[in-house]
Amino acid sequence: MIDDMDELVTSAVTTLFDTMLGMKMVKVPVQPEFIDSERHIAGVVGFIGKLNGVVYIYTTQKFGQRITSILLGLGASEATTGEMVNDAMGEMANMLVGTMKSRLMDRGIACVLTIPSVVRGSHFSVEAISTTEGHVFSYEAEGNRIFVQFLVKPGS
Repeated sequence: MIDDMDELVTSAVTTLFDTMLGMKMVKVPVQPEFIDSERHIAGVVGFIGKLNGVVYIYTTQKFGQRITSILLGLGASEATTGEMVNDAMGEMANMLVGTMKSRLMDRGIACVLTIPSVVRGSHFSVEAISTTEGHVFSYEAEGNRIFVQFLVKPGS
């Protein structure tokens, strides 16, 4: 549905992390064992329009705390509450999908975003239903990984 999905997602991720966190994200191969290794947090934002879908950005709880401390300008030990990390990861997902939405709108693919939400847990996976196209991308900075899962199907 989107010919250059890889470039669209990679450009949005690298721009977001560089601009907001001063981190240089590098695309790396997806390694499924990472997903099951420890507790994770995922920021989630959907979009509705000519394309419908949802984007998950997830990482370990520990890296989520690091992202939160940088995003909020706090010391590493200050970004420990679940609420702070939830808010930061929701906002990261919102900014990521907002960047992607802007680039889709430049191509005439209008859509609106849903409110961000957060999922926490371990040993979880997100699977696309048969009518949905799914893509998973993995990135690394400072020895930490994030995954971006993009699920999309035609809208109205």
